[in-house]
Parts: sequence; structure tokens; C-alpha cells
Amino acid sequence: MEWSDVRIFLAVIRKGSFGEAARSLGVSHPTVGRRIKVLEDEAQQPLFRRTREGLVLTDAGDAVLNLAESMENSALALERRLAGNHQRLEGILRISCAEWFAGYVLAPVLAELTRRHPAVVPEIIASYRLLNLSRRDADVAFRLVPFTEPDIVQRRLMSISYGLYGTPETAQTMHNDQASVGLILMNSAQSHFPDVTWLLERFPHSRRVFTSTSRAVQAQMCLQGMGVAVLPLPLGDAVSGLQRIQTEDKLPSREIWVGYHEDLRHMDRLRAMLDIADTLLADPATRAPCTRGSFY
Repeated sequence: MEWSDVRIFLAVIRKGSFGEAARSLGVSHPTVGRRIKVLEDEAQQPLFRRTREGLVLTDAGDAVLNLAESMENSALALERRLAGNHQRLEGILRISCAEWFAGYVLAPVLAELTRRHPAVVPEIIASYRLLNLSRRDADVAFRLVPFTEPDIVQRRLMSISYGLYGTPETAQTMHNDQASVGLILMNSAQSHFPDVTWLLERFPHSRRVFTSTSRAVQAQMCLQGMGVAVLPLPLGDAVSGLQRIQTEDKLPSREIWVGYHEDLRHMDRLRAMLDIADTLLADPATRAPCTRGSFY
């Protein structure tokens, strides 16, 4: 059983069809079908059966699933270890973070990284989804919540303050009639965020007019005069045409956590980026000492 075939087998399980598995792996649909046929010939029985909901495992497929996942874990561990032992400061560094954080907070760090090490290519995966670092979905991630996955080295990097923003016209409308101002919010999946709770409690009679997982899109809708939005200060202050609206009560701040898999502890390009981030972004109380601490 070859790892390349097992990788396709696992992709089919996770995606539910040959076509989706092919797209996720960057191969053709017939290639997926051929490789699954090879595995089924080796097992001498079908591994999948078709249902109205998609492909599901047969008993034979279910029996080899744990072995396939064990092979995947070993292959990924080898890949991480080899990447972590790469001694030259070159290659792609895959960074997972929110779009606004990449554009308005992390950008100076990445610019300084490429200035010092031109052969390092930062690759931003801008998403609100929490990617799997053990599977090398990314080399390092910046998040608003601590990491819960095993074998992740992490620490709190900094605190981000938030503010209430709107156009000058929106601010005047709010002053005259608070209930007439629309609310620009995160979508339902992020409805538990402290800033969403604050905004709804602060404007109980206002209606929500727009929701998005993207803070940058929220800022643009705010700029169009749709209503007020709570935005991170680095983003809100940078958007020309928006103004920070003073409030009696302080808005909640959020902590930024950074983490990576322990097997990448010695990846030089990752360490170089973290050193710069620590210098430019870290709160004094959380800044790592010059002699490398346990985080590195």
C-alpha cells in the first residue's frame, strides 16, 4: 500500500466524492478513480459504496481507515521534521490569520522578513477557519483564541483594541436618533464574539443591516454609510472616511495567540518571522527574552 494511494483514499472519505477529492489534491478525477481501484484490488473487495448522500465506507474500508490515518500521521510527522530541520532561510512560509490582521497588523513584519531574507516567501492563508497545523495546512497561525490541538507550541503575542466606527454622517445620525442607525456585525457563527455582544447590548433598538465574517468587508460597508461597526483599531483607523465614535463604556479587547507544531521548532524561516513579530508587535509583558525561551 503506497502513501500516495492512501492519501487519495483519505481525501475521498473527507470530501465525500471522487470529484471533490480530486479538486482538493490537485489531480484529475480519473486519477482518483484509478488509485482507489488499485487499493480495492489489493483488498480484494470494495472500500466504498455509493449512497444518495455520497460515498461511504464499506466494512472493509472502515477496517483500513485507522491504518490509513496512522500512515498519514507518520508521513506528516516526517514532512514536518524535515521542514523543521531545513537550515537555509529560503522557501515558502505558510501563515494562517484573519485578512484584517494580515493587512493591517502583520504586513510590516512580513515586509521586514523579506527585506532581511529575500529568499523567504510568506504565503498568507486569509481565513477565519481554524486550520489544522498538525496536517501542515499552515506552518504558523495567529488566532483570537488559544490552540487546543496537541503538540502545538503557543503563546499570547499581543492585545488588540477595538472601537466603534462610522462615517461622520452616520455618527451625526446616531447622535440624533440612536435607534435609526444600522448595525454591521459578524455572522451567526461568530455571534458569540464579545464585540458582537457589546454592540447588540449598546444598541438594543437598532436593526442589523449587514453581517460578514470579514472585518475588511464590514469596514467597507460602514464606509458606504450602512451603519456602525466594531472594528479592530489598526483596521478602522486606517480606513479613510471612517471615524472612531466615542462611547461611554470601553469596548472589549481581544488577545492574539500565535502557535505552530512543535516539529517546526527549528525551522529557521519560521523563527526569523517570529523574532520580527516579537520585536514589532508583542506586548512588553509577553515579549520573549533575547535568549530563546520555551516558545522557540
